This record gives sequence, structure tokens and C-alpha cells, in this order.
Amino acid sequence: MKFSTRIDADQPAPQFFDKVNDFNRLEELLIARGASVTRIDPAKEPGTGMAWDIVFDWRGKERRIRMEVTRFDRPEHVTMTGHSDSLEMTIDSTIIALSQNRSRLVYELDIHPRNMRARLMLQTAKLGKARLDRRYEHRIRELISELGALG
Repeated sequence: MKFSTRIDADQPAPQFFDKVNDFNRLEELLIARGASVTRIDPAKEPGTGMAWDIVFDWRGKERRIRMEVTRFDRPEHVTMTGHSDSLEMTIDSTIIALSQNRSRLVYELDIHPRNMRARLMLQTAKLGKARLDRRYEHRIRELISELGALG
């Protein structure tokens, strides 16, 4: 299942890229929402190989995800891959310079099941795809705003 949204900002592409991909701030936001975030790589600078173990409660059950940055091309593209017991996901964020002081973020999430239970869950979710698309766009816009990348 794939989700995608586009968000425009009145900022130069390199500045927008740095705000959207502020991994330290992302960690803080996840922790503030109750997740446990453990960095599992020694890198100090953002780039390929950064990885995290993330634990959170969802629908009354503890969930674990391991996320890793697999592509980091400043100031244009970041790809993160992740997996849990039941799902594999890929997050692509691409910054496109529209003009000197205007940029567009294309943020895509692709989810694939790893077992039959997850396959059934995604099949059921496809029935409400339009509603999920609206929620996804709202949540990504909210996240980008919380990162200080809008405004």
C-alpha cells in the first residue's frame, strides 16, 4: 500500500531539506509521543547508515520497528527503510526546488506485509484508502510543521 503527499514551502531547497530531515528533532518528537527511540549507529553526521530501534504502543500492543537511512543525497533525497515483525516499509522524502526561495516536499510511504495477518490488515485498509490518504496528508503536514519546516 502506498501513500504520497506534496507540501510546498517558501524556503530554499537546502534549508527545507535540513529542517525536514532533522533526525535529532524527529527523535525528540517520537519520544514526546511516548515512543522509546534507541539510536543503533555511531554516526554523528546525518547520512546513510543511521538507524534506530523504535518501540511504541499501538492499539494496546507493543510494536517494534527498526528504521535505517539507506539513501541520503543532500539537498534532494532521503530514503529510509524499516521493518517490524509484520510489515516492511520504505519512506522516501524528496525536495524539489521550485524557485530560488520556494520548494516542494514529496513524501511517500510504501508498506508491504511480511505475514498473512499483515496482508489481511492491509487488504482491509484498502477499503478505506481515501480516508487513510486524507489522514496521512494531515499527519505529514503536522509533522513537517512540528519540525519547524513550515512558516
